[in-house]
Amino acid sequence: MAFEFHKDKQRYFNMQYENSKAYVMPFVESAFRLPDGARVLEIGSAEGGVLKAFTERGYQCVGIELSPSRVELANQFMAEEVATGKVEFISRNIYDIDPTVDLDFRFDLIILKDVIEHIHEQEKFIPKLKDLLAPNGKVFFGFPPWYMPYGGHQQIAGNKFLSLLPYYHLLPMPLYKGVLKLFGETQKRIDDLVEIKETGISIERFERLVKQNDFNVVKKTHYFINPIYSYKFGLKVRKQIGLISAIPFLRNFLTTAVYYLIEQKQ
Repeated sequence: MAFEFHKDKQRYFNMQYENSKAYVMPFVESAFRLPDGARVLEIGSAEGGVLKAFTERGYQCVGIELSPSRVELANQFMAEEVATGKVEFISRNIYDIDPTVDLDFRFDLIILKDVIEHIHEQEKFIPKLKDLLAPNGKVFFGFPPWYMPYGGHQQIAGNKFLSLLPYYHLLPMPLYKGVLKLFGETQKRIDDLVEIKETGISIERFERLVKQNDFNVVKKTHYFINPIYSYKFGLKVRKQIGLISAIPFLRNFLTTAVYYLIEQKQ
C-alpha cells in the first residue's frame, strides 16, 4: 500500500519544495551564510523539489539523480528554471562522476536529503564529497535513522498491514524476507526493501564516518516528528528531547529524522 503521495509525483514535488523552504534552508542558513550566487549540488535530487527552494534564492543548482524517469520529471516540473540556466539535472551514478572531468566548478553546499540511507559503500562515499566541495563548503544530510519505527521504508509495502507495521524491518534478514513473502509482496518490492535493509544507517555509524573522514559537525538537530510528516500526514513537527538525543543507540528507536551540517576540518 504505497501512500498516494508516492504515486502523485507533482504532489510529492510540492511537499519536498515546501519542506525544503520551511526546514532545510533555515537549518542550513542558521549555521552557514551562503555567498551570493552560491553553487548548490543535490545528490539524489529526484523530481527536484528540494532544489526549487534554493533556485528561488538565486543560487546556481545542479541535481544528480540515478533514475532517468525522475530526471525527466524534474525537467518538467522546473522547466522555467532549467530554461533560464538556474538549475541542471543530470542522470548519473554519483560514483561515476569525476569532478576533474565532468564538472567545471565545486560546490558551496551539497545536499543529501533522504539519500545517504540508500547509498552502498557509505565508507567510500563520504570521503568522495571532499572532491566536490569548494573551500569552506558544507554538506547537509537529512535521513531517518535505521532503527526508527519505519527506518526500513516499509510504508512502500504493497500489503496495508505491513505498510503500517513499525520495527519489523529489524528482524534478521531471512525472517524479514519470509514475512514479506508471506504477506504477498512482489519480488521487486522485496528486493527494494531488502536493499534498504542493507544500506540503512544509524546515527552512530553516520557520526563515526563523519569523524573518520576528517569532517566536523557544524550543526545537528534530531526530530521526534520528522518535518516532512507535517506535509505527508498533517503531524506537528517536534524536535527530539535533549536527554533522548544524548543517549547513544536508544535515540535511534525514537528519532524519526536527523539533520546534520558538516564541513571539512581545517
